[in-house]
Amino acid sequence: MNFQAVCRFGGHMLQDATTLAQTIQTYARTKQLNRGKELHAQLLRTEYTPCIFLANHLLNMYSKCGEVDYALKVFDKMPQRNLVSWTAMITGFSQNRRFSETLKTFSQMRGAGENPTQFAFASVIRACVFLGTIEIGRQMHSLALKLGLAFELFVGSNLADMYWKFRLMADACKVFEEMPCKDAVSWTSMIDGYAKNGDSEAALLTYKRMVNDGIVIDQHVLCSALNACSALKACKFGKCLHSTVLKLGLQVEVSVGNALTDMYSKAGDMEGASNVFWIDSDGRNIVSCTSLINGFVEMDEIDKAFNLFVDLQRRGVEPNEFTFSSLIKSCANQAAPDQGIQLHAQVVKVNFDRDPFVYSVLVDMYGKCGLLDHSIQVFDEIENPTEVAWNSLLSVFALHGLGKAALETFTKMVNRGVKPNAITFVSLLTGCSHAGLVNEGLNYFHSMEKRYGIVPREEHYSCVIDLLGRAGRLKEAEEFINNMPIQPNAFGWCSFLGACRIHGDQERGKLAAEKLMQLEPENIGARVLLSNIYAKEQQWEDVRSVRKKMRDCRMKKLPGYSWVDVGNKTHTFGAEDWSHPLMKEIYEKLDTLLDQIKDAGYVPQTDSIPHEMDESSKEKLLHHHSERIAIAFALISMPAEKPIIVKKNLRVCLDCHSAIKYISKVAGRKIIVRDNNRFHHFADGLCSCGDYW
Repeated sequence: MNFQAVCRFGGHMLQDATTLAQTIQTYARTKQLNRGKELHAQLLRTEYTPCIFLANHLLNMYSKCGEVDYALKVFDKMPQRNLVSWTAMITGFSQNRRFSETLKTFSQMRGAGENPTQFAFASVIRACVFLGTIEIGRQMHSLALKLGLAFELFVGSNLADMYWKFRLMADACKVFEEMPCKDAVSWTSMIDGYAKNGDSEAALLTYKRMVNDGIVIDQHVLCSALNACSALKACKFGKCLHSTVLKLGLQVEVSVGNALTDMYSKAGDMEGASNVFWIDSDGRNIVSCTSLINGFVEMDEIDKAFNLFVDLQRRGVEPNEFTFSSLIKSCANQAAPDQGIQLHAQVVKVNFDRDPFVYSVLVDMYGKCGLLDHSIQVFDEIENPTEVAWNSLLSVFALHGLGKAALETFTKMVNRGVKPNAITFVSLLTGCSHAGLVNEGLNYFHSMEKRYGIVPREEHYSCVIDLLGRAGRLKEAEEFINNMPIQPNAFGWCSFLGACRIHGDQERGKLAAEKLMQLEPENIGARVLLSNIYAKEQQWEDVRSVRKKMRDCRMKKLPGYSWVDVGNKTHTFGAEDWSHPLMKEIYEKLDTLLDQIKDAGYVPQTDSIPHEMDESSKEKLLHHHSERIAIAFALISMPAEKPIIVKKNLRVCLDCHSAIKYISKVAGRKIIVRDNNRFHHFADGLCSCGDYW
């Protein structure tokens, strides 16, 4: 039948193939699959075999409507195919994420003697990215060069994008620079590629080149550039981009508003972030909400973060996994288990408890709140723990001084086929350091590059300095420092200085203090530790000299304080603090405890007080340390079955450590103390650290 004959469809007279093609094209564009199927059925009922021209349009329609199997049936029944047919089938498979079939069909097309179009190349290159086959991707690049298509805008942009996604930065740059013509899409791909591969400075330089070349700026380019500013915390450059946004009238674009909010939040400019966020109530969404919440968390403005969270729920904005992760992280940082437990309940309610971001941060949160059993339980409920989850658990064990548990966990991780990274070894070495597993720690350090291909960084070297220093192997630590390929950072020298104070090595301590003060002239800790070293040897003139220099430089020692959560409220105490409403009862409890622990064998370690004063004054000063006041308050305020969790901003002193062991025994309570270094679990007169910390 000649299709110049009339075909009646939907009340319309469709006279020829061109009219039919236009109708099919409309159905493809508007995703009217059922109408398209009806038209196809009408064609079949007329026993008319569609020409290649119409068949190609049917292929395109089915592919764009997500029915790629229908498209394949049409394709397979075509008596003849042209380049458009092959291209339509290849792009159809690619658009519907059938990437293996994309490559297979491309190969069949080449076998049929057809040379691919730039659209076929783009689809195959996309398939290579998703299948992770850079080898085939390189073959496509070679073929495109051979056919003279590699420098076509569409092909070149996709090749550059492919190399970016395989983190082959040099190849991506080469393709981009060889393109004779570049449009906004190719420039945006470069900026985005640099940003996502960690070279945000290059991303911003590329943006400047783009502007200088007179390329039209759109919201996509600005979002990529703002993301680079976020990574660099480059608020000044970000403000310039904000001005461009306003000039172009793009502030109403949701994606731009999100990027601006994130940029200001990451830079710590919460006023700027809030101004962008609140300026357009219609543009507010969970992405911008989460950026603002995360900014408040990073700036330690936890109340504002939770107030915003409550507000967005009241407005009907559903939190996502990143929102919960930020808030749970804040609970970890503040050691606020009650709020963390409430968030965990909400996470379970909305089925985010299986999300890898969320469960990893839950493991971390419970660990940092002192609830070690909860942390392990959350981890054990994970079906397939990710690298991040394993690292979270390792970090928890390290924080609690459970070195052997950390080593066992590392072995399980490797046996499960999860590859360790640099963060893994920081936790592993820290765990070994806190548990006194010196030889094990050194073995793992030396295996990093040889066995796992991870080049040690300054944080790993610092961990080894700490490992040797805690064990009193100061000569070895000094030799290790002298043989390091890089100079120790401030943490490394601080660890070495702290070890010298504990083990009474004055000469090495002076060296470490000098090095630390060179790196961080404003670091008061170096001077305090040096003063303590002199005080331990009763060299009071040297103590006075150090303290005079501190006064001359107007440097004040960070005061020690401790806090404990009771009744949904955080109670904070300083040394010899009389400000609490229950201070009378607290000090009565303190005095009672002192009598009880002395009867149990406690002897005050007055040599830990770096001041020239009589013994009774030293005992009184020790007795009124902030952590003891917090514990006394908790004992008179909390139910007996609940463990006492006290947080302190400084390292717990030797005498308080001894006293708390006795308090846990005479009071019959489990007491958990988190200082600035690690957790101590006190029970029945013992501490989980085994007096090694």
